[in-house]
Amino acid sequence: MKSVWSRALSGLQRAEGDYLSRLGLSLPLFALAVVVGADLLAGRDHYLTPGIVVAPALASITVRWRATLFICLLGAAIQGGLSSYDGVADLTNHDVLYGQLIAYAIVSVFSVYISWRRETGARAFSAITSVAEAAQQALMRPPAPQVGRVRLAVRYVSAADAAQIGGDLYAALETPHGVRVLIGDVRGKGLGAVQTSAVVLGAFREAAFDEGGLDRVAERVETSVRRDVSDGDFITALFAQFDRPGSVELLHYGHVAPLLVSTTGRVRTLDPVDPWVPLGLADMVAGGPVPWQAPMDPGDVLVLCTDGVIEARSPVDHTFYPLTERVGPLVAGSANDLGAAVERVYADLLRHSGGSLSDDVVLLLLAPVQDPLPARPAGGPLLGT
Repeated sequence: MKSVWSRALSGLQRAEGDYLSRLGLSLPLFALAVVVGADLLAGRDHYLTPGIVVAPALASITVRWRATLFICLLGAAIQGGLSSYDGVADLTNHDVLYGQLIAYAIVSVFSVYISWRRETGARAFSAITSVAEAAQQALMRPPAPQVGRVRLAVRYVSAADAAQIGGDLYAALETPHGVRVLIGDVRGKGLGAVQTSAVVLGAFREAAFDEGGLDRVAERVETSVRRDVSDGDFITALFAQFDRPGSVELLHYGHVAPLLVSTTGRVRTLDPVDPWVPLGLADMVAGGPVPWQAPMDPGDVLVLCTDGVIEARSPVDHTFYPLTERVGPLVAGSANDLGAAVERVYADLLRHSGGSLSDDVVLLLLAPVQDPLPARPAGGPLLGT
């Protein structure tokens, strides 16, 4: 729970920082103008100049450190002019003036320092984000909107602060055996989970082209996991293959069951005929899972996800996200526009979870491309009828 609140606070701070940055110099300059105007309107009998101390503080959160330094120096010059105007500089006892100047100098130094730290922190965050984005591109290799004869759309979100990748994984490849898809979820988080994801994805990309059967692909991935992944780690996975019209072949390794959404919004859970243990735990059982075929009508959409979706809790009643109940109207009839559909599902997920997620999330929507009907020859029936 603490990590959820820290991520929410971090997101709020970034949003507030972006808004304040857009204000730029206007906010501290406006504060200076207000203090000067109030002092002049109040007359020489009222000394309001100490209020200028707010300008450096505002500058420290809205502009860079050089601009903050400029505001500090401008404020010091304005104080000198107003002190002469109000007659404070002519007083025999200069304790008030000295105290004001010392306080203003201290605030100015801290304001410039805070602005500098904020600026360097923003640069470091930007560098980390750039590295994470590059790592995601290299590891996940996000597919095009259409791979072979299958349209797809994906929404990948890492729950780690300032990260673009995590323990969830996916891949979609056009191979000589059809379009092959993998979605998985690595146990654990952090760098170890990313390393395991790299092992699984690398093995799948090789085996998907070499092996003739989906079960053989999974066996190759399992072999790589046993060889290169630490004992005790495992990966829930679901393999899919589109190699013939009107159906999809599925192979289950302890992952979330896929959903099939029809054009009318009817949702069907494709429970595995032979549920199996996750990758990395094959030594616990004998044999292996059996692939099965699931029929797909024209316009149907296959919905794959990781457990970060179905285990997202509402902050109001602490219920899990009811994907099976909500996905139908969000996805129905969207086989030709899966990108909009996946964004609708993700937005609904965020509304349910209160705007923050405690686990990595992959939402993957797939729909085979339907071959157009042959054109009717002029003056004759359709060919083949």
